[in-house]
Amino acid sequence: MKKSGVIKNRRYTVEVTDQHRWTIYHSKVNLPAALNDPRLAKRESDFFTKTWGLDFVDTEVIPSFYLPQISKEHFTVYQQEISQREKIHERCKNICPPKDTFDRTLLHTHDKSRTDLEQVPKIFMKPDFALDDSLTFNSVLPWSHFNTAGGKGNRDAASSKLLQEKLSHYLDIVEVNIAHQISLRSEAFFHAMTSQHELQDYLKKTSQAVKMLRDKIAQIDKVMCEGSLHILRLALTRNNCVKVYNKLKLMATVHQTQPTVQVLLSTSEFVGALDLIATTQEVLQQELQGIHSFRHLGSQLCELEKLIDKMMIAEFSTYSHSDLNRPLEDDCHILEEERLISLVFGLLKQRKLNFLEIYSEEMIITAKNIIKQCVINKVSQIEDIDTDVVLKLADQMRMLNFPQWFDLLTDIFSKFTIFLQRVKATLNIIHSVVLSVLDKNQRTRELEEISQQKNAAKDNSLDTEVAYLIHEGMFISDAFSESELTPIAIDTTSQRNASPNSEPCSSDSVSEPECTTDSSSSKEQISSSVTPGAVDIMVNEDVKLSDLELGKLANNIQELLYSASDICHDRAVKFLMSRAKDGFLEKLNSTEFISLSRLMETFILETEQICGRKSMSLLGALQSQANKFVNRFHEERKTKLSLLLDNERWKQADVPAEFQDLVDSISHGKIALPEKKSGATEERKPAEVLTVEGQQYAVVGTVLLLIRIILEYCQCVDNIPSVTTDMLTRLSDLLKYFNSRSCQLVLGAGALQVVGLKTITTKNLALSSRCLQLIVHYIPVIRAHFEARLQPKQYSMLRHFDHITKDYHDHIAEISAKLVAIMDSLFDKLLSKYEVKAPVPSACFRNICKQMAKMHEAIFDLLPEEQTQMLFLRINASYKLHLKKQLSHLNVINDGGPQNGLVTADVAFYTGNLQALKGLQDLDLNMAEIWEQKR
Repeated sequence: MKKSGVIKNRRYTVEVTDQHRWTIYHSKVNLPAALNDPRLAKRESDFFTKTWGLDFVDTEVIPSFYLPQISKEHFTVYQQEISQREKIHERCKNICPPKDTFDRTLLHTHDKSRTDLEQVPKIFMKPDFALDDSLTFNSVLPWSHFNTAGGKGNRDAASSKLLQEKLSHYLDIVEVNIAHQISLRSEAFFHAMTSQHELQDYLKKTSQAVKMLRDKIAQIDKVMCEGSLHILRLALTRNNCVKVYNKLKLMATVHQTQPTVQVLLSTSEFVGALDLIATTQEVLQQELQGIHSFRHLGSQLCELEKLIDKMMIAEFSTYSHSDLNRPLEDDCHILEEERLISLVFGLLKQRKLNFLEIYSEEMIITAKNIIKQCVINKVSQIEDIDTDVVLKLADQMRMLNFPQWFDLLTDIFSKFTIFLQRVKATLNIIHSVVLSVLDKNQRTRELEEISQQKNAAKDNSLDTEVAYLIHEGMFISDAFSESELTPIAIDTTSQRNASPNSEPCSSDSVSEPECTTDSSSSKEQISSSVTPGAVDIMVNEDVKLSDLELGKLANNIQELLYSASDICHDRAVKFLMSRAKDGFLEKLNSTEFISLSRLMETFILETEQICGRKSMSLLGALQSQANKFVNRFHEERKTKLSLLLDNERWKQADVPAEFQDLVDSISHGKIALPEKKSGATEERKPAEVLTVEGQQYAVVGTVLLLIRIILEYCQCVDNIPSVTTDMLTRLSDLLKYFNSRSCQLVLGAGALQVVGLKTITTKNLALSSRCLQLIVHYIPVIRAHFEARLQPKQYSMLRHFDHITKDYHDHIAEISAKLVAIMDSLFDKLLSKYEVKAPVPSACFRNICKQMAKMHEAIFDLLPEEQTQMLFLRINASYKLHLKKQLSHLNVINDGGPQNGLVTADVAFYTGNLQALKGLQDLDLNMAEIWEQKR
């Protein structure tokens, strides 16, 4: 056989092994292939003595460091151990000789018996052979042998007899083989019988020894152990009874939970009720789990907890309504602070964080009611308003005049301020509760970490010895541990009662006689916690919120305070817009609008101080109304200035004393309109000129009013700082308009058609120039005033004043050029007819001197002396140019001749008359320039 297998028969089993399994001895190596050196040119004849490779003969094999040197001493221990086994093996060989010593006859007999057994059909050798099986029965006893019908009875009887003999022969063969097998093992049977008697004697002795040992153990147990074990069993029984008693007592306490909760709810002690429910549920899940009588109590408590949630939300809504809608008085005390704290703790404990939305909705409703009630109270005080005719409250409010409406707005703002202070006080209490819970969570976490570290150190330092003496399936050490662990249980219970997760009673604390089983203790605990300043006491309640949720809730509380400010501002804006529908706010004068602006700015500042953030809605509305006011303010004054300019005749006006005072106040740094003095004042005569810092300005009436208008712009900026940039732009536009319009009227001669002047005189031009110089003098003052009220990033707007100053200077220079041009045309007309002849002075020079005197008379009282001198120097230069041209035309040269003498006499006459004028005595005329230079 090539495969290993097992041949089974009824009496024996022979194992056949596979002799062709591969082993290491089947490996084959081609020796020449292993010994051929591919690096040698030809093969050596004697490769056992020649070198293999490079160093085959000379190289010594270095012994391995990892293989020890083996000697006979290493096998000494093995020989000692195996010698005893060898002796036993030899003894067994003597008792049971090996199979090889059997006689050949036995082998022959075995082969013969095997041949005989092969005659027996295989069906009798099957393990599942049973005659009750129909197939087996039919194959062993065919029915054909028992069929006697058809006259074949004799033959069938013979067949039955033959079958019986065959079966008997099979039985004989089997019995012979059985007997043969028994004979082969007869020695083993006899040896076993002999050993059986010895074994019975040995067992008898052993049984007697065991009996004696049991008797001794019974005596020892009766004398030494039975009493002690009885005491231990009694101790265990007592402990079990105590546990049962405490469990029953705990069940009685739990049974009183629902009535106690009802009592707490009747007094609105929601936190105590929730704590009692949570403690009861914990007890039911841990210590009373599986109690059949309490199978429905857990679901009942859950439903009761849901009911408490609804009650707390309704209670908080009622509290919010009562707190926000009580009379708005000056005091801002908190309404029922203990009640608020209790509600907030209960809502936090139940994770009902949407209570802030309820408070927010109540704030919106209250803000609406505040405005409505203030309007009703104000309208009811006005007798001119018939509420029966005018039904709508908004229409009644629009019938108020500005003082009445202003008082109403002041009342609304004051009520809103008190309202925000109350909201802030309430939210501060809620915020403090949330922060207390957050701080408690952090401290609890730190204590747990410290406790874990201490427990770990304690576990490492303790060595526990447990006695495993077993009696009736129980550790005896358990009996001792009950009494030893009792103080530990008491400490654990006391700590748990002192912790936030305290329970009124538990099975761990039953050995403590002071443990309270009724519900009065929890009720007293809750009632004692609701005291003034009870945040620190009530923070011990179990609030299962994460630090992230508590932090988010604290932020939401702050945002709610901001929202309260926004609500008040939004309602105020709607109130303003409802009044502004008929253009009421646009019709306010400067004083009224400034009063309104200051009132609104004061309210915005107060709300910012209360809430910590500036609301932009009312500020935006104020800015919008301010822009409209600025537009109207500017248009009114621009229109006024336009009318003044259109009616200005450009004559010097007297300066009233009030304008002189106004200018003096500006010189002293007060850029504002003077206050109207009450009572009679001394009447002062107006001055001819306006004195500004020692300089006199002859001005027209329009410029005086323009200065007053400029001060109105500056004062408006002081009163309404938010319009500074707009006012700067409008004032720049106003100054540009005055410059351009005055240029059109004077230089452009527009006044001839507008006012009806016959001509634009040199006096008109000089007066216009002086007025422009006065405005230029005040532009730096105006610039500094606006610069002090602008933000640094807005300084770029000041460039408007630089542009305006340049425009004004250009305009003044054009007026001076115009004056020079007038005289230039006069010189050209007169000197073109000049002839060098007698009499001296000539008529031409007398006319020139006459016109120069008129010019001097017109401008000397208007312009400063320096400007007059500069102007006449320019006029003299024009005169010299024309005279030189005429002399060149007449071929009159400086040769000392008669013509030269006549011209010198005329020039001397001109020079004497010009220097005789006031303020021109020191004027250097340099008349030598009229002559052509000799080449």
